[in-house]
Amino acid sequence: MPTNFIAELQWRGMIHDIMPGTEEALLKKSSSGYIGFDPTADSLHVGHLVQIMTLVHFQRAGHKPFALVGGATGMVGDPSGKSQERNLLGAETLSHNVACVKNQLEKFLDFSSGNTSAEMVNNYDWFKDFSFLDFIRDVGKHITVNYMLSKDSVKKRLETGMSFTEFSYQLVQGYDFYYLNKHKQCIIQLGGSDQWGNIVTGTELIRRKAGGEAYAVTTPLIKKADGTKFGKTEGGSVWLDPEKTSPYQFYQFWLNASDADAVNFIRIFTLKTKEEIEALEATHQEAPHLRVLQRALAEDITTRVHGVAALHAAIAASNILFGKSTSEDLKQLNERDFFSVFEGVPTYTMSGSEFGEGISIVDALAGKTGFLTSNSEARRELKANAISVNKEKVDENFILTTEHLINKRYALLGKGKKHNYVLVVG
Repeated sequence: MPTNFIAELQWRGMIHDIMPGTEEALLKKSSSGYIGFDPTADSLHVGHLVQIMTLVHFQRAGHKPFALVGGATGMVGDPSGKSQERNLLGAETLSHNVACVKNQLEKFLDFSSGNTSAEMVNNYDWFKDFSFLDFIRDVGKHITVNYMLSKDSVKKRLETGMSFTEFSYQLVQGYDFYYLNKHKQCIIQLGGSDQWGNIVTGTELIRRKAGGEAYAVTTPLIKKADGTKFGKTEGGSVWLDPEKTSPYQFYQFWLNASDADAVNFIRIFTLKTKEEIEALEATHQEAPHLRVLQRALAEDITTRVHGVAALHAAIAASNILFGKSTSEDLKQLNERDFFSVFEGVPTYTMSGSEFGEGISIVDALAGKTGFLTSNSEARRELKANAISVNKEKVDENFILTTEHLINKRYALLGKGKKHNYVLVVG
């Protein structure tokens, strides 16, 4: 028998709207349900993690999850929560994006667990041969224009205008639910709160066209305690693809969560039990400066998305940034992580001919690079034993050669504990 999926979401704060009868229906027997993912990029980002974790909980409760990748709806464009119509993508781009999204979802869902195995479906498969005339005859006649106009996602756009393409989106998404209900026995669609109107259109289509019953649950849109948008940094979106957002940057995103956000995030984005989370909260309250909650959150989700090795590399990179490392730790960083760690640090790029066989530490600090204001300041700091190269202290006689360059390209110069400079050669 399935466990109580709805109760699990409730204590985690993951329910915004729920259709009456949903909890009772899911407790009767193992059921199937789905969430749609929009393949407008070749990677998911942390904003998608709420829906991914919802499917994970659905499967863990003894149900069969379907992840619908919208190869067809990606060609149309969902108006929900958007102020203007987005650009439509071509079939080749969408096909590439769908494949990438599938690879990322496979890290979270079990696709080989028997009756509850997750399945990936693409709505392009059932829309590619569905003619427009057939669609308006077999689907459009069941939903009135008045019903479609009543949806908030439509009302908000009527003043500025929306195309028929976007207006029809709720019918297209509604048909997805009808198709999966008929062919895959999906009785529930899950999604973000901005999808409520589209999901309910699907339940209405199932009722009117097939005389069946279907259910809906939506999750809250995640907001940070300070009012800023979740999943965004100064550099843009936080992606699950390590080529777009390095594991170090990903780890830092979670580690830098405020205490108020960490309490919320650890419930939503990890599988830790209520007892485990409450124990972490108690420990955190005793010593907030240790950021126990943030570390547990960052380690859990980084491991799930990028793996244990990437987590260890991210922790090592973090230790380097905060001065708890050795030169060997520094040399183990790949180039991407190195420059991620020291993003924004003063950098000087020197040609190979300018560097030659090597340069004096004074020239590296002031004479050629201008990191320090003068040669005399450089010598003063060297005499005070305040200068390091790649985390190792050096004196005034030190010569920086190619042997000291990490990956034969760059060196980290330090003044005291708080000031770093990067010298790049070539």
